[in-house]
Amino acid sequence: VGNGPNLIAARELRIKLSELCYKSMAADSTEDKKHIDLSSEPLILICAAGLEGSTADDVGKEVEIFRAHKSAPIVIANQGETRFSSALDVIYVPVVHQRLAFVLSTVVGHLFGYEAALAIDAQAQPLREARAAIESLIDQTRGSLSGEEFLEQIRPSLVSVAQNVNDGLRRGEYNGHLEAGTAVQLATRFRYALGMIPLDSYQLEFGKVGTPAVVIEDLTLSLGTAIDELTRPVDAIKHQAKTVTVGISRTDETLLEVPLVSEVLATGTARDGLTYSTIRTLANLDPAVESVLGWTRYSIDADGETISVVDRGGVSATIPSRTDKTPSLRGTKKRVAEEREVLVAKGRSDNRPIVMVPEVKDNETTGMTLLHIDLHDRLDPEVMRGVLQGYRNRFSALHGAVTETEDTFRVDRLGQEDVGDLLWVSIQELADRWRA
Repeated sequence: VGNGPNLIAARELRIKLSELCYKSMAADSTEDKKHIDLSSEPLILICAAGLEGSTADDVGKEVEIFRAHKSAPIVIANQGETRFSSALDVIYVPVVHQRLAFVLSTVVGHLFGYEAALAIDAQAQPLREARAAIESLIDQTRGSLSGEEFLEQIRPSLVSVAQNVNDGLRRGEYNGHLEAGTAVQLATRFRYALGMIPLDSYQLEFGKVGTPAVVIEDLTLSLGTAIDELTRPVDAIKHQAKTVTVGISRTDETLLEVPLVSEVLATGTARDGLTYSTIRTLANLDPAVESVLGWTRYSIDADGETISVVDRGGVSATIPSRTDKTPSLRGTKKRVAEEREVLVAKGRSDNRPIVMVPEVKDNETTGMTLLHIDLHDRLDPEVMRGVLQGYRNRFSALHGAVTETEDTFRVDRLGQEDVGDLLWVSIQELADRWRA
């Protein structure tokens, strides 16, 4: 909801959030909202940036009404605004001219949808792990186990996932994200797979004779359906993105199979410590990396000021680390921890190319994996374009810097430049090479 120019923002966000959630969504003026069934809306996003005086007072009263009807009002408001204390939460934006503030409401609403989509997608991670465990055991055994033997071996991998799913269903965490039928079938098939319900009952419940093989097959299908439903918002964002990067339509499972991503996970880095953005960036960097020579994993203390080595492998085992003597978090490592983005750089002392990968939990960097790598000397121009598009948006930055003074941008030159230079030399210096 919104009023005045903010109603424009509300109508735009209705479209965007409907696209992400695949559900009908309403937009209305703030003052008219109380005339319809408030209880039908579990959450109301109030676009109120730029409101002042009596208008802000009135919207504050409307928010109180929304909350009284058991809704969850979230307000987008000016920094320092105190009239929306009854809201479930307030997202503050900088104070700008009153006639432009609705633009900030729109931007925040888009980011709200993005973060909501990521949160929904994160609920699918345990399900991905369960499906991967089933598929991995199938590949390993290649039909050498009977159905009962297969169930016995896979059950330890399913127990914690089933418990997490059941806990989430009880707490209502999947409400609105999973279809009711999907949730029921998933929870029930987990119970059959874990032996909590005898297989004799399977035919009464699902209309087919229950055997261990049937249970595993149906559980895998239910996992796939649930994963698809939980990842739809993120998929929508990827397909609606204005700038398409390499690998944008890959599934998470495919991204995890990319060699550079696999190398990071092989070091012991936790999968849930890698954000989707980090995994996607690593996948886009993969064509530039010839080989991984070694790795060092670091832990960052809760104070965010000190860093220590957790484990090493490959050539890293013979390379001394500054943190052994000086554990303070500083320099390039501090930059990666603060930005929470993958960084390709050269070692300060030996000029070895490295990739630094942050581990993030609850929006805080808790660790880091450093890979010692060999880069290809040159790449095909179009391949290099894809790498730069997917790594810190360097292609757009370089293209923009060059075309500030030049009429055209020669893509073929990407195949003539050193790959390392294209990844870490300043954009301005690279642009000067194009001009020359």
